[in-house]
Amino acid sequence: MNPLNLKITRVLLILLVITSLSNCKSSKRSKARKPNKIVTKKREKSPSSDNNTTVATIPVEKGTSTKYKADFIIDYAKQFEGVRYKWGGTTKSGVDCSGLVYESFKTQDILLPRISRDMAKKGARIKLSKALKGDLLFFKTGNRRNSINHVGLIVDIKGNDIKFIHATTSKGVIISGLNETYWLKAFHEVRRIL
Repeated sequence: MNPLNLKITRVLLILLVITSLSNCKSSKRSKARKPNKIVTKKREKSPSSDNNTTVATIPVEKGTSTKYKADFIIDYAKQFEGVRYKWGGTTKSGVDCSGLVYESFKTQDILLPRISRDMAKKGARIKLSKALKGDLLFFKTGNRRNSINHVGLIVDIKGNDIKFIHATTSKGVIISGLNETYWLKAFHEVRRIL
């Protein structure tokens, strides 16, 4: 191989590595999952909702209190606060945005695709005004605004203030507000899985 071809090959390899590390999505796949299926347990009607609305109200016993799946998923995700960002990561030694969501839902036997853009094909797209705790926010960030490359889990809603947990490349796992300029501009859609 001549020196010019060797230099071109090195530059292309470096660009490929930089591009793959520049966003939050991951192509790491779990060996134990089926790629295009969401597995959930039986749904029940919410005692506080009208007859036309089904929300994340599947009770799960834990100790002496009953909590709903969304609460358990959120509680699990919050255990990752402060964990550093690691592309393809799914553990407390490092996690990416889709890994955080994937592992959090997996604790309640809900298997999602491992990549944020594939997660955005599951569940039902809903209006932002109808969002609930446990719903997923999808974003098109940075220089990849033509495709979904980031996901966050809604952990709290007070009025127009939607808080979501996610893994960022710069700060690791944090809770942000959708009203923050950067996230509001990058927001693409909200989807309900539960």
